[in-house]
Amino acid sequence: MPDATPDSALPVPLLYRDAMMLVIDKPAGLPSHRGPQAKRRVIPVLTDHLDALRFGLPRRPEAAHRLDKDTSGCLVLGRHPRAMAELNQMFREGRIDKTYWAIVQGNPPLDEGLIDLALGKRAPDRGWWMKVDPEGLPSQTRFRVLGRGADETGPLAWLALEPLTGRTHQLRVHCAASGWPMLGDEIYGTAPREGGPGLQLHARSITIPLYRKRAPIHVEAPPPEHMQQALSLCGWTTSFTKP
Repeated sequence: MPDATPDSALPVPLLYRDAMMLVIDKPAGLPSHRGPQAKRRVIPVLTDHLDALRFGLPRRPEAAHRLDKDTSGCLVLGRHPRAMAELNQMFREGRIDKTYWAIVQGNPPLDEGLIDLALGKRAPDRGWWMKVDPEGLPSQTRFRVLGRGADETGPLAWLALEPLTGRTHQLRVHCAASGWPMLGDEIYGTAPREGGPGLQLHARSITIPLYRKRAPIHVEAPPPEHMQQALSLCGWTTSFTKP
């Protein structure tokens, strides 16, 4: 089994490591790169920490895909150019399966289903700000209800979300457009800009068929602390094992 032992000296938790790639547990609030917002302020970003994840290789690893700043969980890093090329191609072709956990506000009427809503940019000068748009790009998300509960604001649901496409903010917009925005979403939901519970979206697991003669690599990230209270209200316990 490749080395996946947590190391308190590492800048981020390491979930998996082999000669080709790493899978880290990206903390919520850590941007993947220094974008326009990070350039205006001195805040930590993932790229600041990549040299500490070389593990003896001459090059530092690179992220093979993206997670939004406020999304936690599994993030894949390629360790050298050949690995990056293979991983990038697999992501483009949709051969890597990703499952997210989310807590949403509301009560989805079905226990599982498919959200099929095209998405487009809400404003041309804000490429990250999305909306449902019949003229936009096809976007599909499969959902499954893992538990239901309530807090002082009303009903909550714990969802497993599988994005079949990879549009910006796809999961957040699809949930909001379905009538159950994500808890803690200050853009598409009702969360305040300051003092909210934090976005309740976590990249729970990823499955990567990287090696032709081996079983696909399956990695899971434990739920982050800021989601555990709402998860518990919906029936999650530390013994829960389903992805």
